[in-house]
Amino acid sequence: MPTSNLKALILAAGRGERMRPLTDRAPKPLLPARGKPLIVWHLEALARAGVREVVINTAWLEEQFPAALGDGARWGLRITYSMEGRDHGGALETAGGIAKALPLLGECFWVVSGDIFAPDFAFDAGAAQAFVQASDDDAHLWLVPNPAFNAGGDFALDASGRLSRPEAPAQRGWTYANLALMRARQVNGVVVGTPAKLGPLLFASAQRGQLGGEPWHGSWHNLGTPEQLAALNAVL
Repeated sequence: MPTSNLKALILAAGRGERMRPLTDRAPKPLLPARGKPLIVWHLEALARAGVREVVINTAWLEEQFPAALGDGARWGLRITYSMEGRDHGGALETAGGIAKALPLLGECFWVVSGDIFAPDFAFDAGAAQAFVQASDDDAHLWLVPNPAFNAGGDFALDASGRLSRPEAPAQRGWTYANLALMRARQVNGVVVGTPAKLGPLLFASAQRGQLGGEPWHGSWHNLGTPEQLAALNAVL
């Protein structure tokens, strides 16, 4: 498999309110999922794909991440931490976290949320190469059919892989899976240190015709509650 020289950002700063009481003592990405911390599934997949540099943004109980993961050497990775709690007093939301981490990432990079379970996602170097060399999109998203918690959907996806944001929810059949390739300009205008959500920026890119995407058909779980995590761990 060809290696990708893109870095990756794992978003891991959130408090995980719905996962309490488990997240009272550990950040959600460090909770065990089928035998290992949830975030480790991403680290292993990135290492298999040839990614070598990973940035993890942190805020809630952030001192636990370096203690648990170290510098990434055990996976053949180099992990750098973007510490929002230390530097800004708390989490900066998704777009705010990306904006703070940009100096560590470069112009194009992978983005994945630390609290999803998608063990088969390949972080494909071919997809990265196509995004960097043949696309002028702000981002390329992987999508799943709308889950129950987001029945109104995020986007419509056409046959050529273009995303749009129709006004009618019935036309928005796809939900962003929190897996993406992204350009730094996706968070243009976000002031470093200011909390900002990514969703509105993605919707604006779609409206400008600068957002691509494709379905993800592999295993995918958005783990929001202790019951959802327990159900995942009950299936071997």
